Amino acid sequence: MSGFQRLKIVRKTGLVGSVAVLALVAFTFSGSPLAAASCRSDAMAGIDWRECNKRLLMLGGSNLDSAMLYGTDFTYTDLRGSSLKGTNLEKAKLIRTSLAEANLQGANLTKVEAYRSDFSAADATNAKFINAEMQRTKFENTKLDGTDFTKAELGRADFEGASLNGSKFSLTNLSRARFEGAKVGGPVDFTNAFLLLTRIEGVDLSTATGLEQKQIDIACGDAKTKLPSGLTVPASWPCAEDPDDD
Repeated sequence: MSGFQRLKIVRKTGLVGSVAVLALVAFTFSGSPLAAASCRSDAMAGIDWRECNKRLLMLGGSNLDSAMLYGTDFTYTDLRGSSLKGTNLEKAKLIRTSLAEANLQGANLTKVEAYRSDFSAADATNAKFINAEMQRTKFENTKLDGTDFTKAELGRADFEGASLNGSKFSLTNLSRARFEGAKVGGPVDFTNAFLLLTRIEGVDLSTATGLEQKQIDIACGDAKTKLPSGLTVPASWPCAEDPDDD
């Protein structure tokens, strides 16, 4: 049934002008081209691009603060240097997307798909990456203070030089991830994190919480790695360099 047919039915029932008509009109056009018009709108703060197709675009330097980007597909899109403060990116596709030097302070990236994406030198302070799929993602020199990676998939992710003060990695897969040069200050939570061959050479983990000996035993550190009180250096350290297979 079309929108106009629905309106004819409403007129016949004598409800024109009532609150019921307004509600029906809003419902009728909610999935129509009128609702999809925002997908064609230019980038701006507060834009509603939820579930829009924004693949393969050059959007570097855009202002998308507080935007609604739920389920939006940004695969291969360039968002370098963009501002996305407080933006809702839940379930967005960021596959091979560049967010280098972007501002993601307080953004919601829960359940995003971000395989091989680039967050290098971005500011993701207090952002949420809960249950995110982010294998091989780059976080070099990224500000991740207070960032929540609970239950995220971060296999082979690169955190070299990142700031991780008070971040959460509980129940996170960090197998073969790299943390060399990372600043792990404050109570960074590694409770039940999977640290198989995780590179922690030279990293100061003395203030980290939730670490157990069984996690350290399968990680890769060296003589400069500092562990929390009660944990010891495994005999298997240092590890051989792991080839970065494609």
